[in-house]
Order: sequence, then C-alpha cells, then structure tokens
Amino acid sequence: MLRRWFSFQSLAGVTAALLLTASCSTEGPRPEAPASPAEAPGSTSYEDLLTLFEDWRAFAVPVVPDYSVDAMTAQFEELARYQERLEAIDSSGWPVAQQVDHILVRAEMNGLDFDHRIRRPWASNPAFYVTVFAAQSDTPAREGPGADGWIDLWTYDYPLNTSAAERLATQLQTVPPLLMQAQSNLVENARDLWIGGIRDMRVQASTLEALAERVSGTSAALDESIGHAHDATVQFTAWLEGELPDKSGPSGIGKENLNWYLQNVQLLNYTWDEEVAIMRHELARSHATLRLIEHRNRDLPPLPVVASGEEYDKRFNASVDELVSFLDNEEIISVRDYMAPALRAKIGSFSPVPADGPRGFFGEVSYRDPVAMRTHSFHWTEIARMAHEPHPSPIRRGPALFNVWSQRSEGIATGMEEWMMHAGLFEGRPRGMEIIQIMLAQRAARALGGLMMHGEDYTIEQASEFAARWTPRGWMPADSNTVLTEQHLYLQQPGYGTSYIIGKIEIEKLMAERSLELGDGFTIKGFMDELAAAGVIPVSLVHWELTGDESQIPRMVPLGRFLNE
Repeated sequence: MLRRWFSFQSLAGVTAALLLTASCSTEGPRPEAPASPAEAPGSTSYEDLLTLFEDWRAFAVPVVPDYSVDAMTAQFEELARYQERLEAIDSSGWPVAQQVDHILVRAEMNGLDFDHRIRRPWASNPAFYVTVFAAQSDTPAREGPGADGWIDLWTYDYPLNTSAAERLATQLQTVPPLLMQAQSNLVENARDLWIGGIRDMRVQASTLEALAERVSGTSAALDESIGHAHDATVQFTAWLEGELPDKSGPSGIGKENLNWYLQNVQLLNYTWDEEVAIMRHELARSHATLRLIEHRNRDLPPLPVVASGEEYDKRFNASVDELVSFLDNEEIISVRDYMAPALRAKIGSFSPVPADGPRGFFGEVSYRDPVAMRTHSFHWTEIARMAHEPHPSPIRRGPALFNVWSQRSEGIATGMEEWMMHAGLFEGRPRGMEIIQIMLAQRAARALGGLMMHGEDYTIEQASEFAARWTPRGWMPADSNTVLTEQHLYLQQPGYGTSYIIGKIEIEKLMAERSLELGDGFTIKGFMDELAAAGVIPVSLVHWELTGDESQIPRMVPLGRFLNE
C-alpha cells in the first residue's frame, strides 16, 4: 500500500523549480494568428533543411514542458518563425527522397499549428497530462497527444540498480507539478475528453501502485517520488471528477477541421464523407465475408481456446515460428534475424478468464488463433527495424511527430492480416480466416464511431455502443476497456481510428500501381522490401518516391488561410 506523502498544495516549490508555471487564464482564448515574421533568406540546400529539422525538434519537444497560457502563446508565435524558415527553403530541384523529407517537416509543423488553433489538448484533454506508462506501444511512438516528458517504465531493467533508481525518481518528480498546472490549464468544455481523462488518470494511479510494490525498498528517494506522483494523480483525478458535472460541450473537431487535418498533417487525399463511405463498405464486406467463410466451415469444430500457461507459451511461441517461416519460405519479405526475437518478446503471458466477462477483444482473438494476432504484430518487426536498420535520413530515422506515421504503421499491420490469409497462411486452419474478418469488422466499426464523434453526431457512449454492436460474436462489449480506450484515443487523435483500414487501402493501391509499372519484374517480396526501405512515413510520400508521381500528395493549404475562407 502507498503511504500519503504530502498535500497537493504543498508542491509549489517543486513546481517553481521545474518551471511549470500555472499562470493561466480561466477563459482559454483561442490564439490570434501571429504577425508575419520578416522574410527569411532563401536557400536551396538540403543541409539547411537538416539544420532546421534539428532546431525544430528541440523547439517542438522541449526538455522542460510548460503548457501555461503565456508559454503556449510564445510557442505559437515562435512556430511562425519556423514555418517561415521552412518556406524559405526551395526543395524543387532536389531528388525526390529529399523533397519527401521537406514535406514531412511541413506536416509536423502543420500538426503543431493545428494543435494551437483547433485541438488545444493542454486546455481540453485531461489525458494529455498522463505521463507514466507501464508498457510499450506497438507503434513507432505513443498514440495520441501527450505532454512531453513521458516516463516509460518499460525502458528500465528490473530490479533497478542505484543509477536507474535515481533517474526514475527524478523523472517522477515532474508528475505532481505538471498535474498542478493542469488544473489551471484545463479550461475548455469537452465532456467526453474529460470522461476519458478520468479513466486514464485512474490507470496512471494503478500503474504507480504496481510500480511501488515492484521496487519497494530500492531507495528511499524512489519510494518518496512514487508516493508523491501517486498522491498527485489521485488528487487530480478527484478534481476532474468534481469538475465533470459542469462539462457539457462536444469533443470532436468537426468535419471541415478533420478534412484539413487529414490532408495537411496525415497527408491523405480523403475527406470525412469519403472515409465514412469507405468504412461502411469495409464493415459490410467484412461481415458478409465472415458469414460466407462460416458457412464453408459449418461442419468444422470450433477453434480450441488456450486454457493454461503451458499451452499459452507453446502455442504463442509456435505462432511466431509459423509466421516468420511463412514470410521467409513464401518470399513475402526479406526476413531479418531480429524479427523473430522482436515478435517473441511481445507474446505476453497467460491470464485466466475474468469472472465479469470476456478477456478483452484481442484476448478472445489470440487465445483462439495466436497466428492471427501475430500477423498484426508485424508492428514489432518494424519497430525493431528502426533500431537495427535506421533510415539514412535523420528526418525519417525516428517517428514523425503528431502521429503522422499512423496510417502507414497501422495500415501495414492491418493489411498483413488479410494479405497473409490470401497468401495461404491459414490454409491448414480455415477457422483462422474467420478471425481475420472479425478483426477487420471490429476496426471498421471502431473507425465509424470515431468519425461520427468528430462529425459531432455521436457521443463517446454512442460510438462505443455502435462499435460493440457491429463487432461479431459479442467479443467487445460497449463497456469494455478495449472499446472505451480506442474511442477515447480517436477523439484525442483525429484520423487514427480510420488509419488501420485507410492505410491498408493506400498500400494496396500502391502495390497495384507498382505491379502495373514493373510488370513481370514485380514481386511481393520486392514491393514489401521497398516499402520498408522508405521508412514509416505516409503512403502518399512512399508513392511519390517509388513511382516519381506526386499526384497522391494532397495540396497543402495553410491552416490560417483555411480558417479564414
């Protein structure tokens, strides 16, 4: 059990020391467009772009975060200067790969611009201030917006040595002052974001409780820092709960704002209406396909469910071997030595059936056919690739900010499910093909709910109910952690809910075009290797780099002009 250390109010000294000021207005004014900065000198040098990128990242990801009104006003004004520096660099004569890097930097700057003008997560989204995470995300970076200075507990080796314990204790000291400032910063009226934030803060409190038990007695300083962070989280959660009755406004960004975000940050040539139509089609297609496969399999026994820890370890490890061997033997992609270990490290461990309902959607899936989930876990091989085979361009070496990578990352993971089914992975296990369609239906249903929330047609409860109703076999109840967490993410991060299917479709479009372009020279392995070599970047940019055709890249319109049209 965690002991109580000191009152939330007594953290003022720590706050000052960390420069996390709480001098916020209670009205939450939208920023005015900054004055046009003086014209920057022109450049045609790629090296100047690399210098700008280094400066930009230091600016966009500060060492000491501050989300007060004064700090955000200053950041927004300075952003205009970075945008001016970028526009002063003429990339038109560069090789395509370097022009791609230029557009990637612009997309990141557009993301921060959008945050200041529209999304304002530091003022509207309590979950923005969750900073303690127990587990690694299966994507290049953590999904959704969040305060800088994440504390990733999974990066530490346990038991902690003296140096690691000291470092973790210092990191955790940032939690109380950040949450103190958040009470002043959170001035907007987004009810569903508020509800989701309460849930996420409760998770952070539980994470800190588990950490306290795990490292108890390692050092007095660490015990104290965990206690302070936990108490601050609990008290902040109580404050959120007290404010909730006064929250009544929408949390979605609206259709037109979503359109701009898709095209100028995600670099997708889609609108809200088009994505709704696609998701409806994919939802119907997956359900119809499932029923046809079930009919074909009607005389087969159901898939056996993993029932013990021993069986879990055996089947899940075997699923890694089966997938990697299939990728290699069937010449799907150039298999690397790090891929199987990366997949094996993330298979988890057995958990019994909970007394109050299903294991969770992905538990219901993977406990029936571990191979089906290993296809989506292709994520982990891509993360391993970024570490073992870093991209030569510093701009693509790590994940782009503002989840610019989402439709490429989630698209290939979702695509691997159905593509490997068509390639023959489930030939000896026909009921596994049912699982693939169930997962696709679940993602289409989630995506539609997310779109409806941003279109301000659904509340988060309605979106969750819709997703639950359209997920086959009742494996995702409307009050389950899976659906509530996902719908909350889609509210926080526009475009994420649809990225699974839209990204898959975009990669399929590129595959089709490359097959026509290369003719008899086209191979699946060649295509997958060149897709991987381009990095985890929007597929529209990969399309340009591979084909020389830039028609898939949206016309990027400055947000200030869009808002004034």
